[in-house]
Amino acid sequence: MSARSGLGGRLRTNVAIKPKLSATLKNWLPILQSGADSIEEIVQEFAQENPYVQIQSQRTQSLPQKSKATPKSQSQKNSITDKIESLSTTTQDLYESLLTQITPRLFPSQTSQDIAYSIIENINDEGYLDCDVAELAEEVGVSVEEFERVRGRFVYLEPCGVGAKDMRESLYFQLQESDLNDEAFTLGLEIINNLQNHAIHKNNPYYDEVMHTIKRFRNPPTCDFGVKIPEVIPDIFIFEHLKEDSLQHTYELEVRVNDMYYPKIIIEHQDTSSKQIKSQSDAQKQAQSFIRDKLKEAKDLVDALDMRKATILKIALALRENQYDFFMGGEIRPMKLKDIAQDLGYAPSTISRAIANKYLECDRGIFPIKSFFTAAVDGETSNASIKDFILDLVKNENKKKPLSDAKILKSVEEKFGIKMVRRTITKYRQQLNIASSSERKKLYEMSV
Repeated sequence: MSARSGLGGRLRTNVAIKPKLSATLKNWLPILQSGADSIEEIVQEFAQENPYVQIQSQRTQSLPQKSKATPKSQSQKNSITDKIESLSTTTQDLYESLLTQITPRLFPSQTSQDIAYSIIENINDEGYLDCDVAELAEEVGVSVEEFERVRGRFVYLEPCGVGAKDMRESLYFQLQESDLNDEAFTLGLEIINNLQNHAIHKNNPYYDEVMHTIKRFRNPPTCDFGVKIPEVIPDIFIFEHLKEDSLQHTYELEVRVNDMYYPKIIIEHQDTSSKQIKSQSDAQKQAQSFIRDKLKEAKDLVDALDMRKATILKIALALRENQYDFFMGGEIRPMKLKDIAQDLGYAPSTISRAIANKYLECDRGIFPIKSFFTAAVDGETSNASIKDFILDLVKNENKKKPLSDAKILKSVEEKFGIKMVRRTITKYRQQLNIASSSERKKLYEMSV
């Protein structure tokens, strides 16, 4: 009852008296949706045109600095689109490194540089080109043949193998840069083209040398490339806490909102009493009206920030109640957005905004809050539990005989006592970025 009569009740009242708190609600939704790492910037945007508001940062000096701009030598490259600038911070080092390698020595013409930039824009975190070459060539305004000729120069970039379409082509790129002699290089081509059957070449005098070389190739190309790991800032802490007033060693789950990243809003107060306004000219009255409006905006901003804290805390308390077993070492239970929305008196869309871009830290690690909202596959079994089980199966499988989807399905059905279809297992495997059994076998054969 207290949860329903708290902020949820306040929101319903706000709708009824819209003129009173509409500004607070307008501020609250984008502030609610922002993550802990961006809350200060969002508040700054609301306050930038208000002369009576000061935003005091609560962040410590240990916070990572914003990424520096592209090196000066690259700043004049108009071909680098906004897509490069918006790339994830996890791969920022990779893309910046590639951009600095687009030099006139390898890419002498503007067209060749445009093609190179297009390739860099469309490689994924593993370093593979995951976009149709014909479409990219059309965007740049060149033929597919010319586009591919320029892409062929990527074998000279670091990390070697980047810009390839798949694992086989990446290995081919790296083979070209190896110091194998002609005979060994030819054998390397044959092995890469039929990697799963490389053992048929065991009697070749260059076999050991070639396999030793291939095993040292990067797979994927960026596997050992130094990338920045972004700092994940949790919005919620849920940890086991020892009860101090108990004679026995009993623990409870303590919930806390991480408010150390919330900016402090300082409002400069002004005297706008009615007696003072009566003795003023029209211009002075307009000035005082401006001050009142800006002060109200400032107070609305404070209210919006407080509402964000209150909303996230209520969600955290609901998570503790609904996922208690997980926080104590068990499995995630099925839980839907609408379940918590009904309990807290919110719309599901509000809960969706509230958990977007946010993380929870507990004794078991840091998790996206949205990962706690899982669909039930059968009864009390969540798809998250099944995915964790599949991950564990693959991690401990026989490297010589990787588990097929059919065998994984059988193990899942035996473990959870449910009936499923194989295509569901395939879907879960793909969502976990786990290769098929045949592809995993190739990868295992490549491992040292």
